[in-house]
Amino acid sequence: MIDRCAQARATSKLGGLALAALLLAGCQSTPPVETVAAPTTSEAPEPVTPEPVIEEQKNRVAVLVPLTGDNAAIGLSIAQAASMALTDTKEESIELKIYDTAGAGGAAAAARTALADGNRLFLGPLRGENVGLVAPIADAADVPVLAFSNDEGVAGEGVYIMGFTPTQSIDRIVDYAAGQGADIFAGMSSTGVYGQRATQAFLNAVDRVGGRVARLETYERSRSSVEAAARAIGGTEGVDMILIADSGRIAQIAAPSLQLSGTLMGTELWAADSDLGTVAPMRGSIYAAVPDAQFNRLVTRYRSTYGNAPFRLASLGYDATLLVVRLARDWDAGEAFPEALLVDDGGFGGVDGIFRFGRDGIAERALEVRRVTATGSEIVSPASTRFED
Repeated sequence: MIDRCAQARATSKLGGLALAALLLAGCQSTPPVETVAAPTTSEAPEPVTPEPVIEEQKNRVAVLVPLTGDNAAIGLSIAQAASMALTDTKEESIELKIYDTAGAGGAAAAARTALADGNRLFLGPLRGENVGLVAPIADAADVPVLAFSNDEGVAGEGVYIMGFTPTQSIDRIVDYAAGQGADIFAGMSSTGVYGQRATQAFLNAVDRVGGRVARLETYERSRSSVEAAARAIGGTEGVDMILIADSGRIAQIAAPSLQLSGTLMGTELWAADSDLGTVAPMRGSIYAAVPDAQFNRLVTRYRSTYGNAPFRLASLGYDATLLVVRLARDWDAGEAFPEALLVDDGGFGGVDGIFRFGRDGIAERALEVRRVTATGSEIVSPASTRFED
């Protein structure tokens, strides 16, 4: 039998207040009826003044995600995972409310509404351009932003990004490759912002390990352009490792032209695709990503709660909420969020493993290295479980 009271509470946390009210109406217990003898005198009983009900003040936290538009499913997944984290921890001092960054007025309007509602911390937005709209509004109100973006360019000045950045995954995979004897590298990336940042991170990482980049190619994100860039790299001799700084789908397009030119390696974006090995030339490729073990357990519980699997980025909502809960004991109700506590050398733990924020506002993460197999992937270098410095 469905627990209607639990359903009501979950609905309320996701903003469906009207539906929650209807469900809760059936959750009120009815007191037993007692038979009382009639008074023997005509004296009226003295009126009883009820004690005033004092509502416990809570710290309000806004979750800013798209609930409509192209990214609505991802936004809802993040929001529901955040709500699940609050339920799992049984933290009662925090109140989450969800705001649609794709609604009328966009992310800026959502941020202003959230401030008017008394929220003192923002979780989100998702996209870097929306972070840029929200940040000055939040900063003026002294409200920190824990964004779900992977855009390193929007971090700082009260903005902390939770997203998985290309710089860290490229550093990890180049370090691993160099440790396996790789010396000569090549790479290909798109002409967009992600590709530009990945290319610079790649050049820096290879230089740091004493290697050499023999060739770099860029492409527009079309099949013909990707294949042309791959063929150009495929003609380069002596290459040990080839970085494809893009999604697994793009890597699958490029791989047939590169399979004889060196071992392929990828970024954290590859972790979103479980079928990489269905394209034979992808087998044996390596990439770096956050650990999946805890996330897989979250998937099972999320599916049983909501009836479908979460998007991979849902873990960001869960872990951001866990972080808030951890700091809740040092956050007095109604006061400003203790932003200084976000920078902790020891870091924090979550579904995606350990992470910590630097002074630049970027989440540093411990990543594992995986090798693509015919049926999925295998871990060849596990993620660290603690920060060494």
